[in-house]
Amino acid sequence: MTDADIVKPVVGLEIHVELATETKMFCRCRNRFGDPPNTNVCPVCIGMPGVLPVMNGRAVEFAMKVGLALNCTVPEYTKWDRKNYYYPDLPKNYQISQYDLPLAKNGYLDIPLSSGETKKIRVLRAHLEEDAGKNVHDIPGCTGVDLNRAGVPLLEIVSEPDMNSVEDVMGYARSMHRLVRWLGVSEANMQMGHMRFEPNITRGGVTYKTPIVEVKNLNSFRSLENSVAFEIQRQYDEWQGNPDGVALAKLGKQNRGYDDATCKTVFQREKEEAHDYRYLPDPDLIPVVVDDAWRRRVAGEIGELPLARRARFMADYGLNFKDADALTQDAATGDLLDAAVAAGAEAKRCVNLLLGRGAAVANERGCAIAEIGASAEQLTELAKMMSAGDVNATAADKIFEKLLAEGGQPRAIAEAQGLLTIKDLGQVEKWVDAAIAANPQAVEEIKSGGKKQQKAFGFLTGQVMRASNGAAPPAEVQKLLQQKLG
Repeated sequence: MTDADIVKPVVGLEIHVELATETKMFCRCRNRFGDPPNTNVCPVCIGMPGVLPVMNGRAVEFAMKVGLALNCTVPEYTKWDRKNYYYPDLPKNYQISQYDLPLAKNGYLDIPLSSGETKKIRVLRAHLEEDAGKNVHDIPGCTGVDLNRAGVPLLEIVSEPDMNSVEDVMGYARSMHRLVRWLGVSEANMQMGHMRFEPNITRGGVTYKTPIVEVKNLNSFRSLENSVAFEIQRQYDEWQGNPDGVALAKLGKQNRGYDDATCKTVFQREKEEAHDYRYLPDPDLIPVVVDDAWRRRVAGEIGELPLARRARFMADYGLNFKDADALTQDAATGDLLDAAVAAGAEAKRCVNLLLGRGAAVANERGCAIAEIGASAEQLTELAKMMSAGDVNATAADKIFEKLLAEGGQPRAIAEAQGLLTIKDLGQVEKWVDAAIAANPQAVEEIKSGGKKQQKAFGFLTGQVMRASNGAAPPAEVQKLLQQKLG
């Protein structure tokens, strides 16, 4: 057994997800990012004396939905607890959370690996709590506190330490990101702080050989990947240099921060244990009692999940893994494809449109493919026109781009732009003859049969397509060129 086997990486991940409710967890203040500081606040969320919290039922259902999608048990009875600690952006000096009776527990998430296999990552618990505010450090000479975020519903999803590599961690994090967006419970926009990661990293085989390090408040996939990679290597190097000196029993648990400029983690403090927070049941909130009817109703809203839909796209539509995966990043994009196919469109025609110009436009606009402005009806009509030979692929891209920019129906756009395929072979032959006459050098290179023959043939084909404004059928153009040039 090698040293690497004795001190293999062992990683668990805490993921904090802000839920996309209209209002905060225990008051009626707006849950909205980007408003002026301290405008979405009230006596409840800033902790004034004598106020009483009122539970947000929508947030509870969102949390239940995530728990059920993660194959968790949603217990009949759960309660609220106070987690006591002091920090400037926590106005009550305690956080309403859940301690020993979480809303969901003991589930799992299957994640894809580069080998093509999947790995099961167990989920210990998913519990609801309220978010803290935000300290603002860009004010010269002082620190500001913005309490707009204080009280926003936050779902904390805690995994078991089942990950043993950076690939495992990133597969789990990306799969969870996709899942919460798919379920519609969170926008999961990390630039807005909707999703934050806190990996717990150690090394060991049967027993842990190094301290358990929690890296705090990571708000991007890049920082998660870099911090886990750095910490895995740092712990291994320190263990090799002094195995007894870095034992968990000696150094305990630590919190570290991540420095984005150096791509390194930095020691902050020793990690708190549960008893440090002095948990106690919240006396102002009644427990949550989930009956079977409620649980069944929420479960019925989940529908087909990403992994199942990806497998179906590959089996039913003949898509490769990459294309099927791209079309299951969010539910609405897959719904668009399903609707077009159900209306009679050829799946691969739709996929080419969605993952070609559609994906490019989505990237430019910073949105999902389903949000670029194409309806299932428009997609179906254009795909059917391609299958019937009414437009070629080049013309279809132009039509698709036009309808995304200005709206309209594909056939009307094609007619207005002169993009319908010309089926008059006499006209096509005239364009071919004109291209041959205008490009004697290309003709000579084709007839000579040298290295430039293929390039010259492609050039002449392009000249015909340009003359026809993309309306000539490429197969007929190439056939006529071959006949005329031998």
